[in-house]
Amino acid sequence: MHLIKSYKEFSRLSEYTHSLSLLLARIAVAYGFYEPAMMKWNDINSVAEWFGSMGIPLPLFNAYLVATTEIVGVVFLILGLLTRVISIPLMIIMIVAITSVHFGHGFSAAENGFEIPLYYLLFLFIFFAHGAGKFSLDRLLFEKKS
Repeated sequence: MHLIKSYKEFSRLSEYTHSLSLLLARIAVAYGFYEPAMMKWNDINSVAEWFGSMGIPLPLFNAYLVATTEIVGVVFLILGLLTRVISIPLMIIMIVAITSVHFGHGFSAAENGFEIPLYYLLFLFIFFAHGAGKFSLDRLLFEKKS
């Protein structure tokens, strides 16, 4: 009985880290999107060519769409602004990246597989499901004050 009681207390106390863990995860995921977004913006025409070579329709439009979504995602995730909303297009980008680029290389990140994009997809799903947490503009702007 003492073990059960101790575990319940441990679980109760660990819930205080909920919002901090969401903040740290949001920052880590945002950082992971930053460099690819900037690489796209720095050479958007090459990205469009690459998209076209993979059969992605309207490659220049989609290159701009992806680059814009990623950089807006970086800002919104860091701020915790519209976190659930921005998670949706970022998840779509990850699904497209997995299916069009990474899946054929297997799972391993070392082989350019889908491991890392899958982790991003899962984190984004957590943000979609749980929101941004207390340390966010979402909380400041949209949650009812008590």
